[in-house]
Amino acid sequence: MNLLPTPRSLKQRPGIFLLPKHQPLSAIKVVRGGSVPEYPEGYALTISKNGVEICFREPAGLRAATTTLRQLLREYGRRLPFVQIKDWPDFARRGVMLDISRGRVPRLETLLDLAEKLSDFKINELQLYTEHTFAYKNYKSVWQSWGALTAKEIQILDVRCRELGIDLVPNQNSFGHLRYFLEDARLKKLAEIPEPYEAETRDFLRRPTTLAPNHPGTLPFLRGLYDELLPNFSSQFLNIGGDETWDLGKGQSKKLCATKGKGRVYFDFIKKVHREVAGRKKQMMFWGDIILKYPAIIRELPKNIIALNWGYEADHPFEKEAAQFAKAKVPFYVCPGTSTWQTLLGRHENGFANLRAAAKAGEKFGALGYLNTDWGDGGHPQPLAVSWPLFAAGAALAWNAQKLDESKMLDVLNRDVFADSTGKVACVAYDLGFVHQKLGVKALNETPLGSVIAAPKPEDRELFCRNGLKWAAKIPGAKIKATLNAIEKQRAVLRRAKPQTEAAKVLALELDLAARMAAHSCKFMLWQQAVTTGKKVDARKLAQAGICELRQLEKDFNRAWTLRNKATPKHCSPFLHWRMEDYQRGFTG
Repeated sequence: MNLLPTPRSLKQRPGIFLLPKHQPLSAIKVVRGGSVPEYPEGYALTISKNGVEICFREPAGLRAATTTLRQLLREYGRRLPFVQIKDWPDFARRGVMLDISRGRVPRLETLLDLAEKLSDFKINELQLYTEHTFAYKNYKSVWQSWGALTAKEIQILDVRCRELGIDLVPNQNSFGHLRYFLEDARLKKLAEIPEPYEAETRDFLRRPTTLAPNHPGTLPFLRGLYDELLPNFSSQFLNIGGDETWDLGKGQSKKLCATKGKGRVYFDFIKKVHREVAGRKKQMMFWGDIILKYPAIIRELPKNIIALNWGYEADHPFEKEAAQFAKAKVPFYVCPGTSTWQTLLGRHENGFANLRAAAKAGEKFGALGYLNTDWGDGGHPQPLAVSWPLFAAGAALAWNAQKLDESKMLDVLNRDVFADSTGKVACVAYDLGFVHQKLGVKALNETPLGSVIAAPKPEDRELFCRNGLKWAAKIPGAKIKATLNAIEKQRAVLRRAKPQTEAAKVLALELDLAARMAAHSCKFMLWQQAVTTGKKVDARKLAQAGICELRQLEKDFNRAWTLRNKATPKHCSPFLHWRMEDYQRGFTG
């Protein structure tokens, strides 16, 4: 019986109930009360010779029961097995956060489809991580080339999410991560620092991204954003971000931080933003990474604020950090991630472990919510198809922190997301996420399959994917070839799949495009090794083939782009040209 999330109690009995072909609802009895688990979303679902009976306490419990029944109908059709299910969630808030600020701004149709599919897995919260990609009227020059979600699109999505039982939470970073706003001539004065500066590791430049907390124009700027953004959402929450304020104390607030301490300056600004949010009758969420560096301040947080405890590695200390918020009685979420960014195909061994660790810690320390984050670092070249195994796993763990059967998860994904009658697409998406292990190297937040092809030009000294051009010197050619062969074998399996819907066909296409780009990372490393070892003939052949392949990849990528995304892929795939230029230089170098 393939159900996701896995119900807490399921007893299957011999027998089949045949749902009437005409007027099937007549065989379904819905009762408020009865023998129901004592949780707001608790429900009992019984299928017997007498028909289908749903018992629930609150409307959310009825919705959860209906979701389970829909999965049973997709699995068995009208011939429903006798079963007794009693179920309830571990986390009241079960969310997915999608980054829409690093290269991909999804079309409204894409987001509606995502919300619908997530609701089938009992997800009840959706956040769209926004830096500069809402269509603010005064800042069209900032977002125009990226694409942006309009007020009307948000309103439509918000209505549909409410119908699905999903809270669409506005998410506007309001302290750090505002690079493209701060590049605008009108707003540059609000930046903590005016120009790029050398990172501590000296292998990349940090660009100005952080608002100066003491500039008199900072709060008025944020007020303008909130006043335009928030009326489009019905949610009572607002995520103001506040993470990774790298620049703080290095420019306009340097003297202030020296006097009061950086932690106190950060906290004082968060309190000011909190007053703005509370004044708009919203409950504020914020990322907890900075405040965790100042444990003494945690207990001073306003009691109606929600801390978002994020971490993306398998060994992230969720238990230690969650314990701090719990001890201070600050409501908090645990926020793991899909581990897909800078990978193209995922690093699933890390992703699944990270999701499980967050669920365990969150359940232990009483987290209010579980938010599975899907980031787009490095231009967001990886498509949604790559993230679906991790979305499903996160949904399962957010409901039932102790149970995740990955084999059943794949069956459900093939049935309900990839709509593949052969059962192959979900398995390929899953298996491709482990292929990078054949390379025999590890790094934080990346794999060579993602960062080699997407490596920025060295002279640009960008943060993301900056290690890409160095991997060829660290990985034996035999391991690269083995990885390439493994990717091509999975692509061959994918070609035998039979997705049944147009949306499923797009997912399969996306997955294959990601696999082709990851495979090209392998080919590019082999070319680099041929150049380094002086194999000029081999290098020339590899370069000629590589240029042809990249040109075709670019055509196919651009063609697929409009099926899912707004604007153009110019911020998402410029690296295809960079690699062509590298090959060209190899001819004359």
